[in-house]
Amino acid sequence: MKRTLGTCYYPEHWPRAMWQDDALRMRQAGLTWVRIGEFAWSRLEPSPGDYRFDWLDDAIDILGRAGLKVVLGTPTATPPRWMIDKHPDMLAVDAEGRTRKFGSRRHYCFSHEGYKRDCAVIVEKLAERYGRNPYVAAWQTDNEYGCHDTTISYSDAACVAFRKWLEGQYGDIATLNDKWGNVFWSMEYSSFDQIELPNLTVTEANPAHTLAFRRFSSDQVVAFNRLQVDILRAKTNAPIAHNYMGRITDFDHFKVGDDLDIASWDSYPLGFLEDRVGASADHQKRYARQGDPDFQAFHHDLYRAVGKGRWWVMEQQPGPVNWAPFNPEPLPGMVRLWTWEAFAHGAEAVCYFRWRQAPMAQEQMHAGMLRPDSADAPAIDEARQVAAELANSDAVAPAKAPVALIFDYDADASWAVQPHGDGLSYFSLVFGVYRALRMLGLSIDILPPTTRDFSGYELVAAPGLMHMPDALKQALATADTKVVVGPRSAARDDNMCIPDPLPPGLPDLDVTVARVESLRPDMSLPLSGGGQILGYREELEGTEPPVLLEETGRAVAVGNDRRIYVGGWLDTTGWKTLFRDLLKDDHALFDLPEGVRLRDTGRERFWFNFDVIEHEIEGVVLPPISVTRLEKTK
Repeated sequence: MKRTLGTCYYPEHWPRAMWQDDALRMRQAGLTWVRIGEFAWSRLEPSPGDYRFDWLDDAIDILGRAGLKVVLGTPTATPPRWMIDKHPDMLAVDAEGRTRKFGSRRHYCFSHEGYKRDCAVIVEKLAERYGRNPYVAAWQTDNEYGCHDTTISYSDAACVAFRKWLEGQYGDIATLNDKWGNVFWSMEYSSFDQIELPNLTVTEANPAHTLAFRRFSSDQVVAFNRLQVDILRAKTNAPIAHNYMGRITDFDHFKVGDDLDIASWDSYPLGFLEDRVGASADHQKRYARQGDPDFQAFHHDLYRAVGKGRWWVMEQQPGPVNWAPFNPEPLPGMVRLWTWEAFAHGAEAVCYFRWRQAPMAQEQMHAGMLRPDSADAPAIDEARQVAAELANSDAVAPAKAPVALIFDYDADASWAVQPHGDGLSYFSLVFGVYRALRMLGLSIDILPPTTRDFSGYELVAAPGLMHMPDALKQALATADTKVVVGPRSAARDDNMCIPDPLPPGLPDLDVTVARVESLRPDMSLPLSGGGQILGYREELEGTEPPVLLEETGRAVAVGNDRRIYVGGWLDTTGWKTLFRDLLKDDHALFDLPEGVRLRDTGRERFWFNFDVIEHEIEGVVLPPISVTRLEKTK
């Protein structure tokens, strides 16, 4: 499939006289797609029932006639002020019981029925008017579900909906009491109407209660998105997408993606380095102008899985952002590198946010492809370069990766409910495994936890899956590949209770987690052969031989050359040691420099050098801040 470029545009922010010139400049820059409309509700419906579509008609017509394809966003992420007057209780409530006010965006609770009805109306109006418009070639639902900590709301509307959800899940209150273990601390209920939301309790709420509420909150996002998709499907044949975010894990993106045609995400490498990667101060300084070498790639691979192969970058950082603790300028060449990195991982389109820097409001310090005075900003030159390269090169051919990594949003919820140690998180564990595999020069497919067929992979890694259904355990046990499971896999049942027999209960491994401990940051434990255990360790029992040892001789990982259980949170060196030993006979491995990564496609090998110095690997010279695209040899 042809790879294309685009941008995000806000015609409502600019005089109509500028639209034609903007459209022509976009085409001259080599852009194909323009996303519009996702924040424009107050201009589409300035008062209840007063619809003003003329300006949007003109904008779509001007962009389309210039040869651009429009992605039309539904505007439900920014309900207008009159909507709050109509539904004063539609605002979300935080865990401290404080109502989140109007004045920015995403000011709604997913559970509010009145707001959902009004969302359905505006989506229906847009679908009726533009569903068959030849220039509207794709749709986007809402904008960045979960951004600004907006998935979970403790409102009265959420409480009512949660009780109904629980009754649907458990059927009767006695079953809920039993599954949750409510005999503990006399927490038993006599009806679903007695159940409150798990916030503002004297000490921590029952972990089963909290996990159930997180699952409910995720399902509310799924239902909200499906409401819009169902309306659009009846009126258009154009593909429908949503733009997810980096390290937003409090709703199940796979379930949202089941209703969509395309997964997209908003990639901000420099902003994410500061507030989401979880990197050390030295790492942040080293990559302050490049972004982490693995964070974007991880999300590219994740959203390729969410989109079942079809995915975009809907917003690509083009310069300094406005929202991170610090907002440096990317090094020259980074916008091009980020763009090609996305294409190497299978993106169909990369759209830069935004076309022109806004001179007003919250994002006025966020760079665009143009300056506020409409002069070119640095990013547009790199976009033009990529457009020229795309015009003179074949499409990137997909290929199955040698390694698969399972990612489970429900596991992330379980870890968030019960991390057992300060700073321990499921995302960090999985990302650490991903980084170690990438440093060995491996390309990776991320898979959902519903996967049961692992054929064609040399190795499957499944770290930290707190609850593992029996069907997944059996699929991993019978897979014709090497499998690495743990730590903390199958440590809880579906209701956050410790199972009996004790975990992990894997059908092909005689190993039992007898007890666990979390470790202070200054209590790391050295491994034999290099590396350390950080933060979390399990005491293992059973007859399986050790595969990885602490310096003291205690087993950290046990199993055989096909099935391994890891009973500790390994650092990067530890994971690399384990994976190198497992894969050295099956795959050519590298020991890549810190800032160098590769990605194999069906026909090519892409080398990415995030470093400010040149590297040479097996005769391939990699200039500083560069993309090197080589045809693969047999």
